[in-house]
Amino acid sequence: MFTDLLQSSYFALFLIVALGFMLGRIKIKGLSLDVSAVIFIALLFGHFGVIIPKELGNFGLVLFIFTIGIQAGPGFFDSFRSKGKTLILITLLIVLSAALTAVGLKYLFDIDTPSVVGLIAGALTSTPGLAVAIDSTNSPLASIAYGIAYPFGVIGVILFVKLMPKVLRVDLEKEARRLEVERRGKFPELNTCIFKVSNSSVFGRNLAQINARAMTGAVISRLQHKNEIIIPVAATVLHDGDTIQAVGSEESLNQLAVLIGERQEGELPLDKTQEIESLLLTKKDMINKQIGDLNLQRNFGCTVTRVRRSGIDLSPSPDLALKFGDKLMVVGEREGIQGVARLLGNDVKKLSDTDFFPIAMGIVLGVIFGKLNISFPGGFSFSPGLTGGILIVALALSAVGKTGPIIWSMSGPANQLLRQLGLLLFLAEVGTSAGKNLVATFQDSGLLLFGVGAIITIVPMFLAVIVGRLVFKISVIDLLGTLTGGMTSTPGLAAADSMVDSNIPSVAYATVYPIAMVILILCIQCIATLIY
Repeated sequence: MFTDLLQSSYFALFLIVALGFMLGRIKIKGLSLDVSAVIFIALLFGHFGVIIPKELGNFGLVLFIFTIGIQAGPGFFDSFRSKGKTLILITLLIVLSAALTAVGLKYLFDIDTPSVVGLIAGALTSTPGLAVAIDSTNSPLASIAYGIAYPFGVIGVILFVKLMPKVLRVDLEKEARRLEVERRGKFPELNTCIFKVSNSSVFGRNLAQINARAMTGAVISRLQHKNEIIIPVAATVLHDGDTIQAVGSEESLNQLAVLIGERQEGELPLDKTQEIESLLLTKKDMINKQIGDLNLQRNFGCTVTRVRRSGIDLSPSPDLALKFGDKLMVVGEREGIQGVARLLGNDVKKLSDTDFFPIAMGIVLGVIFGKLNISFPGGFSFSPGLTGGILIVALALSAVGKTGPIIWSMSGPANQLLRQLGLLLFLAEVGTSAGKNLVATFQDSGLLLFGVGAIITIVPMFLAVIVGRLVFKISVIDLLGTLTGGMTSTPGLAAADSMVDSNIPSVAYATVYPIAMVILILCIQCIATLIY
């Protein structure tokens, strides 16, 4: 009966997942496999003939990669600008060292060229690389060598990623907190304080004339004239002895003190008809609009004092483009705030809802893009493939944010659920596929090619860690994503993703993966063409 049940791919799939989670929770000296344990259970099941359909694996792969791209997109371009050169150099080191190691071992052990390029593709778990290896050599030896190297290519990266922080004695949680503080440091903390208007040069002049917002970067949110509290507008005139309340960074508040007068601690009270509220931007036609374009002061008599995005307070400069889910702190008269709420949407339910149309459409565009064959002079052609096509499209759509009525984003819980589901399907299928011929391949082809493939997998990662830590001194968390992206290892990313509560590995992976894929294809073509 149990054997019959295992023939049902759905029963086998969820049994593999359940056993994988049980194994993943076992800790030995603080180290556990977490979700990546699923692939080890799948390898075992695959050895005994249990197969998960390829279609389920591909379905899981597209979900996993698309959700990674959508989450990483907003931070991808920032990461590329700030760390791009370093991460690309490490990626080049990974791929080129793998290729050079393979060529060196070819001559050392007299291995034929088709097998060598197959070993490179398998050691770096690159299906596009295998396609190029077969096309370039017209030999079945490439696919056989790929099958030999692929299992360790998957397992080796996972184990390396899991062990690396322990060997380097790095506390990933502490490192993640440090990087988060560093990231927040790029956005100065916003404070609130009051000022006594005592600079005679501003007496009798209105806010538009002194241009305080542009001059200092601070936002004046309230003003007290005699005993009256008002929400200031551009035409509000400053008088000797008035008190204003402003929000801004420490630097901008100090500059405002020079312009206005003496800085004091405390806050001005709100009038009975005035309120301060946090409003969510959930209306589609407001996305990508700049704060200055909304004319909130003129239209509603309200002022935005800060914008909270992804846990960071941003200064509400007029040219700040708004994103879906932004939380705007708005001060004004009660009726005006209600008007701003209607303008922005302020619908919590809409923020948590999952719209499947952008997900489906994004994946469709990614699959189509992955099929494109891009030709270059000299006979070189490049196709992004399934993984590359979906990742590149997801990154681009996420960075764009909105196209007409379509919002290219997902709520955090929805993204996490779909990512985990896709990952489990992918790991189960990859594991059973690799496990079914593992022993037979060893018996037929011997251990030589397996050992060479393992060396091609391990050497680049060791070099990347040494250079990354000693030369470039990048964080271990960035290095995790760069390693898995440079090795084009989606299971490796899954292992890294489960180790730390941060999207930094995903952003680094997304930054280097397309580059690694292109360089790997070029290397395989060069070796297949030039080395005999």
